[in-house]
Order: sequence, then C-alpha cells, then structure tokens
Amino acid sequence: MKTTQLNNLIQENKTLFIIITVGLFLLELEIFALAAMKSGHQSWLQVIDADGHVIHETSGKNLSEFNKYYFEKTFGPFENYDVRLKTRDNPFPFRAWFVAAIGIPVGAMLLFGFVVKAYVAIFHGSEMSGDTSRPACEPGLENKLESILYRISRMNIFIIGFLIFVCVISYWIIPNMITYLGRTGIDFIIRFKWVLIGLGAVVVGIGLWIVYLRYLLARKSIESQTEIEKHRLSLEYKAQHEGALQLEQASGQTRASIDWQPAQDKSSSSVDSN
Repeated sequence: MKTTQLNNLIQENKTLFIIITVGLFLLELEIFALAAMKSGHQSWLQVIDADGHVIHETSGKNLSEFNKYYFEKTFGPFENYDVRLKTRDNPFPFRAWFVAAIGIPVGAMLLFGFVVKAYVAIFHGSEMSGDTSRPACEPGLENKLESILYRISRMNIFIIGFLIFVCVISYWIIPNMITYLGRTGIDFIIRFKWVLIGLGAVVVGIGLWIVYLRYLLARKSIESQTEIEKHRLSLEYKAQHEGALQLEQASGQTRASIDWQPAQDKSSSSVDSN
C-alpha cells in the first residue's frame, strides 16, 4: 500500500508536530486559566477621601505593604482615609474564552503561513511556478482515509482559516457592538428626551395632517363620482322618457290623419240633410 505525501510529511517531521501540539495545549491551558482567574468571587479595596471620591483602588481584601508605602508617599497617612471593600461574583467568561481559544491559535497560524507564503513567493517564485500539482484522482490512494486526508490537504487552508477566524471574531464583536449601541442609545434618549419627544410630536402631527388631507381628497373624489353618476342616470332617464313621448306623439298623429275630412264635404252633407 502506498502512502500519501501527508503521511510522509507527518512521519518525517514527527518531532515538529509533537512540539506544535504541546505548544497549542499549553496555550489553551493558559487561556483557560486566565479566564478562570477573571471569574468567581472578586474583591477589591477602595480608599476614599473626605469628599467621598475614590483616590486609590487595588484588588484583594487588604492593602499590601508595598502599595501602602507608595500610597502614603503620595497621599499621606493611610489612617486619614476611609476604606471600602467591594465584592462581586463574576460568571465564567465563556464567550471571551471561546473566542481566545480558537481565534489566537488560528490567527497565529494564518500569520505564520502568510509570512512563509510571502517568503516563498518572493525569493523562490520561479522554482514554485515549475512544480505541477498532483491530480485529483491519484491511483496511489488506495485507502479511503488516505483519500479523505488528501482531499482535505488540497483545500485552500488559508481561506478556511480566514473564514473560521472571521466567524470567531464576529461572535465576539457583534454582541459587544449591540450592547454598546444599546447603552449609547439609552443614554442619548435619557439625555435628549425632550428633544426626541418634540420631534416625535412633530412627526405625529405631520402624519395626522397628511391623513386628514388624504381623507378630504378621498371625500371630494367620492362626491365627484357621485355627481357624475347622478348626471349619467339623469341623462339615461331623459333619453328613455323622450323616446317614449316621441312614440306616443307619432301614434296620435297617425289617428288624426285617418279621422281628418275636408271642410267642403261637411257642407255638402248639411245641404243633403235639408
């Protein structure tokens, strides 16, 4: 069974891969430790002057001798000030730990790969241009696992890493941006609430005025349509009524023409009767 170039690379540089794996493990362990240190029960000591202003703040429940020495050197005797102890329970920063655990290694690898690629392209560009890549279906890959590893190795790892890096950074930036915009918007509304109320009243008034004008326009349009319909119906009625009158007048004229006799016939009939 033939072995792939990836297997040969791992076998030839086994020590380097072990060092990289151990380094990544230590880096992840350090990131987790820093995240755990930021969580849990946190206490800090505040030193307050006579006016109620915080002039010094340090973590912990007590002021160390070193910090006390520099405090008294700057502000005077420590006993002349009031001390206030504040405590808070911080949850585990899962989002910050997740982003750091993925973003830092991927970003470091992308940066290292970019430097190597740039060095090879600048100083060995002519040598790399003559190299030919292996075909997609290589007959030497008889094992399915080797074929999958070879296909993964043919992908552009820089694009994949860049997409992962962008997704991780977006997971950190977008919620912070939404939170910042929300707080800024609330502060702006509280500070300029009367201005916003005035602008809202003006906008509502303009909207109501536009609605009233559209109501008047719609009413005028309905009235105009009603008048036009009335006029059309009256014209139809007049046309039908005049047609009926013309028919009756025509029939009356016909009877009159049938019953009409000349005047001389009447005189002759009166003579005959005498």
